[in-house]
Amino acid sequence: MVTGIAQKLSRHGSSIAFRVVAVGMALVIFGAVVRIVFLSSFFKDKVEDLSAGHQMSIATYVAHDIDEKFKARLDLLQRSVAAMPRRLLSDPAGLTAWLAERQDASALFSKGMAVLPLDGKGVIAEYPPVPGRSGVDNSAKDWFLAARDGRAPAIGRPARSVLSGEPVIIMAAPVPGPDGAPVAILAGGTALMAPGFLNLVQENRIGRTGGFLLVSPRDKLFVAANKPDMVLSSTPPTGVNLLHDRAMAGYRGTGITVNAAGEEELSAIASVPTPGWFIVARLPTAEAFQSVEDVRHLVAAVSAITLVVMTVLVTLIIRFILRPLSEAARRMHMMADGAIPLAPLPIRRRDEVGDLALGFNYLLGKLREQEAALRESEARMAHIAHHDALTGLPNRAMFQELLRQAIARADRNGRPFALLYIDLNGFKPINDTLGHGAGDEVLRQVARRLIGVLRSADTVARIGGDEFAILLMEQEDARAASELVARKCGDAVSAPMEVEGTCVTVGLSVGIALYPEDGLTARDLLIHADQAMYAVKRSTGALARVT
Repeated sequence: MVTGIAQKLSRHGSSIAFRVVAVGMALVIFGAVVRIVFLSSFFKDKVEDLSAGHQMSIATYVAHDIDEKFKARLDLLQRSVAAMPRRLLSDPAGLTAWLAERQDASALFSKGMAVLPLDGKGVIAEYPPVPGRSGVDNSAKDWFLAARDGRAPAIGRPARSVLSGEPVIIMAAPVPGPDGAPVAILAGGTALMAPGFLNLVQENRIGRTGGFLLVSPRDKLFVAANKPDMVLSSTPPTGVNLLHDRAMAGYRGTGITVNAAGEEELSAIASVPTPGWFIVARLPTAEAFQSVEDVRHLVAAVSAITLVVMTVLVTLIIRFILRPLSEAARRMHMMADGAIPLAPLPIRRRDEVGDLALGFNYLLGKLREQEAALRESEARMAHIAHHDALTGLPNRAMFQELLRQAIARADRNGRPFALLYIDLNGFKPINDTLGHGAGDEVLRQVARRLIGVLRSADTVARIGGDEFAILLMEQEDARAASELVARKCGDAVSAPMEVEGTCVTVGLSVGIALYPEDGLTARDLLIHADQAMYAVKRSTGALARVT
């Protein structure tokens, strides 16, 4: 019983129906895997390019916005320094009123403006008044020293205010005296969280969980972020975030990196040139590539459904489809004798397909024999029709066709060619005295010598009897080239040749026709070349060409 069951399973396992179902299932599974792998990779690359470009646009916009705000504040300082009456430096009340006018007219510094003495201790005047600011010693502050000693506007290190504790940034410019040396320092302070300053960084997100980081590489600080706890925190040490390390070194662009918290992000980095900072627009890759995951799940689900449907349908239909195979095999044996051609099938097993393949091979053998014989016959007839049987050269018909093609090519390329018409001198006595066999051998040797003179692009043909023709293709100077080749042909052919133990010599009369100078048709060129050849025969043997 066990043996019978095993035989039955083996029979079913080797059946076409089982194999087709198995192959169909394998193809569906393979197709699903290929689609998931390649589509995921393709979509991921496209989404990454699109997201990176989008983030770079946002980062560039925000960087430009921040840079313009710095420029506006520095410009206000410079304009204020230029407009400040120097006499007010000794009039604190008047200077305070003057600062109030500037601050009220352009309130760019949320913490107000102040004029400081050159020793940096206290203030000469300030507006609006801030309790305790007059007692602050600024002599060691970076922005104070940079403005005083550099004599140019300076931007300080972002820091927490010693008075209020909130994050601020100070910008300062020297107030020059009559001799150009600074006599005071004009400074303006802005809170980092002030509306209209860094609000694009602090109040906006990218996607659901992404955001911005504003970084000062000089100070190794996060100046601003959409996460308040990161403001004025130190940047990570070298080696923690490789893309951040590149940005600190000057790289600007996009990339995928792992941040200090171990989260993979797609980041875009743009410069804020005025303060020397850079902005980072970042988005977790899990969110950026969520659509790729959705596509992968969709493809997997569709493939699973397709697999189930295909398995059911193929199982139900395959037996019905395969019934005609045995009959088709028997019919193919009949087709071999007068036949309906079928596509080739290999013989891999003795089942319905094997029977079909046997019938096909029988038919194919017959067809191949017939086709081989037909091709051989056609090739032989084509060669006979276009070549001279004695020399193997193209015959007159073939040469005329080649001449027409040469005319068409010359018209297309705009380059002339030459036709040489050759007749042997002294051939008839050889034929008469030594016989036709010797004459044939002379013609064969002449043909070989002419071929040896020419380029592979040129053509020599036997026109008939002892007449030959040569096509010299695409010559820069067709006249000179044709005359040179004619002399070479004459030299080659006139050398003595041994025929049936006898040394014989022949000469050449060569007529030349140039296209398009001597004719625009094959007939005209042949006539000109033939007349030129006969002119040579009548002359002393020099080359001639009928014009």
